[in-house]
Amino acid sequence: MALLKRKGPPAEGRGGFMKPRRNAGISSLLMFAIVIAAAIFVMSVFFRVSDVQVEGNVHYTDEEIIQAVDIEDGDNLFFFDRFGAISRAFAKLPYIEEVSVERKLPNKVVISIVESEALAYLELGDEKWTLDHSCKVLGKAAEGETGRLIPIVGFDPGTLYIGERLTAADGDGSAVDHLAEILYQMEARGLNLQVTRIDFSDPASVRFSYGGRYTVILGGAEKTEYKFGMFVAVLDKLLEGDLGIIDVSDTSAAHFSPN
Repeated sequence: MALLKRKGPPAEGRGGFMKPRRNAGISSLLMFAIVIAAAIFVMSVFFRVSDVQVEGNVHYTDEEIIQAVDIEDGDNLFFFDRFGAISRAFAKLPYIEEVSVERKLPNKVVISIVESEALAYLELGDEKWTLDHSCKVLGKAAEGETGRLIPIVGFDPGTLYIGERLTAADGDGSAVDHLAEILYQMEARGLNLQVTRIDFSDPASVRFSYGGRYTVILGGAEKTEYKFGMFVAVLDKLLEGDLGIIDVSDTSAAHFSPN
């Protein structure tokens, strides 16, 4: 009669049974950790800022921008917070419209700036406050600066905060939107140098003076871009000596009334 025996592991050296490779797995993890630690060490020790370049700035000096961004020689190139730097630049420098911070190995940072440009101003008492095309408040006008800017009359502003958008005293945001669209159209079409005054006394009948020859009636806030297109078309048809009123408030047709 045959006897059944429990089968044990094969004898050593005969194959068929392998112990788990725990030591190999631990070694791989240890090696990975060493590589990461070495990479961090190299980045923290060798990639240090020693060259900061500023591009596109006119109103601010290189030093003012670098201080606002808060970057110094010796800062780590990889661990430097670029998004925080951009936020600081916007908060401290109201003339900045766009800013980017780019890292260039091994040790260079390039700060690229697009500055807002003063386009118009509001007169409050003895002070004149400048605005860009989006109605951002840039600050008090420097001496002689307003000669090339558009005066805005009849607009009652709220509290002015440098670097923030203009507000209306009555809290009417639509009036600010309307003014911003007017300024944008004037700048985009190259008309701003000929505009000598914007009258916002009646928001439903906004008008501006152009070239010392025309009063242009825009009317209310609707279809502002279309109205400026109509105005430009009328200008092309007028003769050099013509003076009068150009009314584009009725978007169905433009009307010219000579003086």
